[in-house]
Amino acid sequence: VQLVESGGGLAHTGGSLKLSCVTSGLAFRDATICWFRQAPGKEREGVSCVSARDLSAYYADSVKGRFFISADYGQETSWLQMNSLKPEDAAVYYCAAIAGSRRYLPQASEVYFWGKGILVTVSS
Repeated sequence: VQLVESGGGLAHTGGSLKLSCVTSGLAFRDATICWFRQAPGKEREGVSCVSARDLSAYYADSVKGRFFISADYGQETSWLQMNSLKPEDAAVYYCAAIAGSRRYLPQASEVYFWGKGILVTVSS
């Protein structure tokens, strides 16, 4: 199983970035695809997940209304649209996959597969 993130980089406060996660070798339709992030000195935290069964989405309170997750089964890809970025959004963002449906933001310990991560920097 491989998860490959792209789309990170530098954005200004208030700007937008769109992250992509291309998966391979995964039973995509049976998975929950999530985005986690980890800032220096902080624990890895769940940002958003999309459940495979019904494409229902879940968000951390800190990103609700600003970030939007989506997925396409045919492309086996997930995206995270990040709008109105804040300096506190700066982190390494990880794509993650969990077998089965999760209708909540899981803990990092529940993740089966991780991408390598991609850096998002937000300038103030």
